[in-house]
Amino acid sequence: MQQLESEQQFENLKNEQTVFLFTADWCPDCKVIEPDLPQLEAKYTNYKFISVDRDKFIDICINYDIMGIPSFLVFCDGNQIGSYIGKERKSIEQIDQFLASL
Repeated sequence: MQQLESEQQFENLKNEQTVFLFTADWCPDCKVIEPDLPQLEAKYTNYKFISVDRDKFIDICINYDIMGIPSFLVFCDGNQIGSYIGKERKSIEQIDQFLASL
């Protein structure tokens, strides 16, 4: 999964079909889902998957009310079309259901 490099890149990627995964190196719940994320990328090839380090991009997190991780924001053509935000542990099945519902 590609890593977000800048806030400008975030703004540019919002204009595509993009799933942003907000995560952090220290997050145990993020580590649980990490091995299965390539399966979701392979299933949802119409989306770009971008990992956003919560600690490096705290201003983006504040702007989108992302207080818990892992969390997901999905954009298409500049519009937010979905969010799965919360501090609870998310299973790959739950994330898959969220993406399928978009």
